[in-house]
Amino acid sequence: MRFGTTVRVAGAAAAVVGLAAIGLATMAQAQAPAPLRIGVMEGFSGVYGDLTLGGVEAAQMAVDDFGGKVLGRPIEIVSADHQTKPDVGAGIARKWYDVDGVKMITGLGTSSVALAVRKISQEKGMIDIVTGAATADLTGPACSETGAHWVYDTYALAKVTGSAVVKGGGDSWYFLTADYAFGHALERDVTAIVNASGGKVVGGVKHPLSTQDFSSFLLQAQASKAKIIGLANAGQDTINSIKQAGEFGIVKGGQRLAGLLVFSTDVVALTLPVAQGLVLTEAFYWDLNDETRAWTKRFRAKRDKIPSMLTAGSYSSTLHYLKAVQAAGTDDAKAVMAKMREIPINDVMTKNGKLREDGRVERDMYLFQVKSPAESKSKDDIYKLLATVPGNEAYRPIKDGKCPFIKG
Repeated sequence: MRFGTTVRVAGAAAAVVGLAAIGLATMAQAQAPAPLRIGVMEGFSGVYGDLTLGGVEAAQMAVDDFGGKVLGRPIEIVSADHQTKPDVGAGIARKWYDVDGVKMITGLGTSSVALAVRKISQEKGMIDIVTGAATADLTGPACSETGAHWVYDTYALAKVTGSAVVKGGGDSWYFLTADYAFGHALERDVTAIVNASGGKVVGGVKHPLSTQDFSSFLLQAQASKAKIIGLANAGQDTINSIKQAGEFGIVKGGQRLAGLLVFSTDVVALTLPVAQGLVLTEAFYWDLNDETRAWTKRFRAKRDKIPSMLTAGSYSSTLHYLKAVQAAGTDDAKAVMAKMREIPINDVMTKNGKLREDGRVERDMYLFQVKSPAESKSKDDIYKLLATVPGNEAYRPIKDGKCPFIKG
């Protein structure tokens, strides 16, 4: 009997200890700081799929370089594919903000998706940092006090590439334009630059997003006799249009192609024999200096592909956001945005960059020409630098953007 009593007492004691341990664990979980969540939303599939691969890894590199925590909170990266559909992107953003506790969304390639997510972010008072979409309307009519446009835009592409091509003798243009917000904005902005530079636009044709057959569009461009065929498209659409233009002998016939949004990953996919001679604008190139080469080596250990300005933009936007959260002492969107504007942007991509009141990041932009196979010294040696254009010259003046909350 006494032995049985001892067992029962010991069992009861063990149960008490177990319950206490569970209680302590529950309390510890309750007291643990909630993670700061950052969402990377991109079109990881479809026409822009190859461009966006690596964005999540680059954002995680920024988190790791920052130390993995901010204000004592762990930092988490979540990601999703918006499938280049505005309604899908808006739905993801709403869930991330309302349910998952995401405080900032970056990426957002595809202008129609970025504009849709911008509306949700404004509604929720949250931060969106667009690194992938191009339309300059994001710092114009669709600007936001809690939104930023980080890497490039249609105005800068038009200003840097368009003016250089016209100065080089390309004074008559015909456009092949992707038929949605991005393509329309790019054609609009390049047309303005061409006209202001003394050139003229003789026509254009719009093509569906993610089309496979450019033959009818290219034949119209060829028949226009324009010196320059401006490709107001991106990703696989640009690759396909350049390849098929080669099959039609357009360049051999004396016309030139202007790739108005071409990425280093596109050039690798095209190969130098096909892409050689293209003039284009980027905000980053892996082989610019020792710092970009070292960062690229680290990135390629995570995903073995050449990083584009989109990849570097994912890293840059995430790192600067975390610096601002730390400086603000809070994740409150308006307080963080104030610090993002106050702190100069310095990282592998940008030196002494500035986030303007309208959300535009001003940084140097680079005019490159694709090397010929004979000029290239190694597999990814694809660009020669033609010019460095300061940010205050490359981007639209803030007074001309028609951002609703900018006075004067």
